[in-house]
Amino acid sequence: MPVQNIYSDAMARPKEFDRDTALSSAMGVFWRRGYEAASTDELLSAMRIGRQSMYDTFGDKHKLFVDSLRCYHETNGGALGRFAVDGMTPMEVIGRFLGHFADQTVEERQYGCMGINATTTFGQSNPDVTALARRTAETSEAIIERQVRAAQEQGELAATIDPRQAAEFLYATLQGLTVRAQAGASDDELRRAADFAMRALKAMS
Repeated sequence: MPVQNIYSDAMARPKEFDRDTALSSAMGVFWRRGYEAASTDELLSAMRIGRQSMYDTFGDKHKLFVDSLRCYHETNGGALGRFAVDGMTPMEVIGRFLGHFADQTVEERQYGCMGINATTTFGQSNPDVTALARRTAETSEAIIERQVRAAQEQGELAATIDPRQAAEFLYATLQGLTVRAQAGASDDELRRAADFAMRALKAMS
């Protein structure tokens, strides 16, 4: 009679977990705390997994951060479409996009944009961070450019405006507003800056 392995049933199997859910939780920690301040223990607690599971699935802390940042960019990249409502003109959509910071809570503003936070932390020293930021910029600017072209077709903007340059200007304005919101700018300050950018664009010819 074969000897029964008395340890096979007693030993607990590694707890299975949903990778996307764990990654989303890690993203939240990195977004709130930043790369340096986010400890491994804090990440494991948020993800509800063990250290070995993290290493087996995501690798080290840096690789987990890059995956989290990629998740953030994929979730938030090209967010302009979320501000479009039936019946709104292209310029109204762009204006709502730029002005949405004034409608955020203080808590929402204080974390800023995880992508911008990562860029200011690493500069261009991390190729993965740089590539993700560039990809999101290209996606966002392409979406804004389509709105600018639509605004020109509907007579909201002068036909002489370069849509590509206008998109670059608007995306740079959006990034600036993100940082200003994170730094504690008031609702009125954010609205005035967004409105000024819109008026400047409309005045171009």
